[in-house]
Amino acid sequence: MSTEYVPPKVWTWDKESGGRFANINRPIAGPTHEKELPVGRHPLQLYSLGTPNGVKVTIMLEELLALGHKGAEYDAWLIRIGEGDQFGSGFVGVNPNSKIPALLDRSGPAPVRVFESGSILFYLAEKFGAFLPTAQPARAEAMSWLFWQMGSAPYLGGGFGHFYAYAPSKQEYPINRFAMETKRQLDVLNRRLAESEYIAGPDYTIADMAIFPWYGGLVKGWLYGDSATFLSAQDYTHVQRWADRILARPTVQRGRMVNRVSGEPSSQLHERHDASDFETKTQDKLAAKG
Repeated sequence: MSTEYVPPKVWTWDKESGGRFANINRPIAGPTHEKELPVGRHPLQLYSLGTPNGVKVTIMLEELLALGHKGAEYDAWLIRIGEGDQFGSGFVGVNPNSKIPALLDRSGPAPVRVFESGSILFYLAEKFGAFLPTAQPARAEAMSWLFWQMGSAPYLGGGFGHFYAYAPSKQEYPINRFAMETKRQLDVLNRRLAESEYIAGPDYTIADMAIFPWYGGLVKGWLYGDSATFLSAQDYTHVQRWADRILARPTVQRGRMVNRVSGEPSSQLHERHDASDFETKTQDKLAAKG
């Protein structure tokens, strides 16, 4: 008897399907409950989680602060997507797509909402005049690689990552299909980085900040269990060199800690409201005080 799936004439939502993250996926938008967002004292209010998409923005904010941009001071509030925080009315008001990260800029006369990680990086680069070239063709190159990441990462995350690590069962076809595409993308990056110090050229830009949490995380082995071995990530030597160089930046190390809720307690800073939080409020110190 055949076990091949036959699609119905009309699809209906099966709440039990979807694997590990089934409870955060649904075919409708809008809030599920009323909940206001907290607001801190800084100009920028970030509502996020330390996933690759969230880390892009906290790296950018830490980089801006390191350059002396005091207007980049921020409060980072933890949004626990596994508990449905992204479906609260306040969060949906900032991001109608109910995805992290979401940013509220309260520095002007009226708050400005910015959502989608690539859009937030671009907004901050424009606001502070940093990490994005102003002259062509360097500006176009950086923007092209930024949008490359936005278009490519869903094949890595929702494609390969989902079927390799999170799907209810292992299936050869989708794993092979998305492993092939992920390796093709790594080869794109490896070829580019063979001729360029950073993704967009000789300078570190928002393109690197966007790509590193996904593809740097993949080749350094902190995405999807043993996937780096499965994909022979060690073979992409130029991507490895680039990832090591970025990971050595103190700003990147701090950015990776913010809103993080997994890994070693000392690497987690659930919320960030001041630069001193990195020394005084990492989760291992909080546990010790408890």
